[in-house]
Amino acid sequence: MSHAAVGAPGTPRRYLHSLWLLSARDLKVRYATSFLGYIWSVLDPLVMSLIYWFVFTQVFKRDVGEDPYIIFLITALLPWVWFNVSVSDFTKAFKKDAKLVRSTNIPRSIWVNRIVLSKGLEFLFSLPVLALFVIVTTIVETDPDKMVHVGWGVLWFPVAMMLQVMLLMGLGMLVAPLCALYTDLERTTALILRALFYATPIIYSVDNLPAPFDTIASFNPLAGIFTLYRMAFFPDQWNQMTVLIGVVVTVAIFALGTWVFRTLERPVLKEL
Repeated sequence: MSHAAVGAPGTPRRYLHSLWLLSARDLKVRYATSFLGYIWSVLDPLVMSLIYWFVFTQVFKRDVGEDPYIIFLITALLPWVWFNVSVSDFTKAFKKDAKLVRSTNIPRSIWVNRIVLSKGLEFLFSLPVLALFVIVTTIVETDPDKMVHVGWGVLWFPVAMMLQVMLLMGLGMLVAPLCALYTDLERTTALILRALFYATPIIYSVDNLPAPFDTIASFNPLAGIFTLYRMAFFPDQWNQMTVLIGVVVTVAIFALGTWVFRTLERPVLKEL
């Protein structure tokens, strides 16, 4: 990838071309340095899913989601990994390539969006794992009520992805410049992500929460997004209020992130 290609100003086409080059570079670095690169990208959510499945269904026998619970878990854990690793990388988005950020005249938002794109592609690469579990569960399960049924709700899947892209772009434009200016925010972000995992309906459903926590949880935009992901297999998960609130909060975060990014871009360049 030439310096000239990255630094070329101007048209959206050049921006998209540079975005693709930077994202492809990230993927090449990730997979070229590890023989098990692809496996590592799906191993984390897979192991987490199996642990939670065992604890809740085999040890405590608790009903915290829908059957088959392993599909219920993976459908949310895979996009959570996309979200988690993206936000974590946002904290170092400018410092990691400080020289390029300073020297190129391409819009600096590309250093955020390349993370969204590369991690989004890894999310797509992990979907065969979900498909495999759906197939295996369908073959093994004998109870009709616990079988996986792929319905019309699968059409919400790309909508959920687009909303997650918008949410991540907004958070990236918010987190990246703030972390570049205030180093302590990197550790703060890591702590927030840990808490957010349990505050997001991943191992449970919003419907499992008592009032008023179900309403409060709806203001987490991931609750609405994950509801749309799960619609492919669990149409009973539909919650109009949760989805609508998720869309509104996502748009608000995107707008806030855009404003913060434009406001802090020059101070960040001076800091770098």
